[in-house]
Amino acid sequence: MRRQIVPAVKIFLVFTVLVGIVYPLAMTGVSQVLFGHRANGSLVKDGNGDVVGSSLLGQTFTGDQYFQPRPSAAGDGYDPTKSGASNLGPTNQQLLDDVAERAAAYRATNGLPSDTQVPVDAVTSSGSGLDPHISVANADLQAVRVAAARNVPVDVVRNLISDHTDGRSLGFLGEPGVNVLELNLALDRSSP
Repeated sequence: MRRQIVPAVKIFLVFTVLVGIVYPLAMTGVSQVLFGHRANGSLVKDGNGDVVGSSLLGQTFTGDQYFQPRPSAAGDGYDPTKSGASNLGPTNQQLLDDVAERAAAYRATNGLPSDTQVPVDAVTSSGSGLDPHISVANADLQAVRVAAARNVPVDVVRNLISDHTDGRSLGFLGEPGVNVLELNLALDRSSP
């Protein structure tokens, strides 16, 4: 029996060190060297060098001078500990009522006529509830409000939207999107 236990314990210890210590340290080192910004959470800093968020997580903005993100179903809004979708289906009356209410609020906030088509990302939350992007159409509809609140020409705001539009993933997956945090920070830098 000793002939079986001693080698088993040795192999257990070797694999514990290899898989539990050496491999994680090697992967951490490689990720820090090759993808340091991403490995550290894609943190975004303001002009003073203070961390204000992550480019991977949405957050709430208030005031007409800021672009508004898509709604969040994560807790009280963008709570990463409660990440998840609403799990309401397309025929669920609560979802239909929420979407109609959000569409009316979106039109009112942005001074749009009652028959204006509202982008779907302006009235529905993402699967995680933490999506940091809005569609280009959503950003474009908010541009006039933001420009008026900041007292800058709308073309300046639209140029910033264009500068902060991320292309499709891998060049062909999904749709282009605008990172709301990065866009709002760029607005603060250009027209505080």
